[in-house]
Amino acid sequence: MRGAGQQTDFTYLKVVGWGWFCLSTILDDYSRYIIAWKLCTTMKSADVTGTLDLALQASGCDQATVLHKPRLLSDNGSSYISGELAGWLEDWQMDHVRGAPYYPQTQGKIERWHQTLKNRILLENYFLPGDFRQKIDAFVEHYNHRRYHESLQNLTPADVYLGRGQTILKQRERIKGKTIEPRRLLHRRSAA
Repeated sequence: MRGAGQQTDFTYLKVVGWGWFCLSTILDDYSRYIIAWKLCTTMKSADVTGTLDLALQASGCDQATVLHKPRLLSDNGSSYISGELAGWLEDWQMDHVRGAPYYPQTQGKIERWHQTLKNRILLENYFLPGDFRQKIDAFVEHYNHRRYHESLQNLTPADVYLGRGQTILKQRERIKGKTIEPRRLLHRRSAA
């Protein structure tokens, strides 16, 4: 898990005929990259640690020696204030910061992610949880690798998370420089 910290939260999603599911997500605070997610039927601390396990595997932090483990930012839900989660975080030497009660803006990035996800995937009806999981997986792939973010200088979360953002921005500047000069020359000729 790169960056200074990760945000985590649950949101509710409904599958017609199957009921409500809880989506647990880990988002990289710096890049907005969705590191891991898990569709659950409860919001227990075991669901949080399960999602964190997925995030550690996906990021490679479970295999690497890291000087500074990332900080986890969450709200004050019962699964986030549990002793089980505190013990898990201590075992992994991760800091945990909780936002102020009744102030969801502290976790604004993950709240916005959940809103974006719901606006996109809840337009359809799902009759099987497997279909629902596939749709979430496809949207996470789109969000991480193809959806440009204005707040990330029109890069994708993957560009920033994987460290290729500055290279892309420099390449864009070179291309811009090459295209502007011929335009200026053409403009000077037409103005003369």
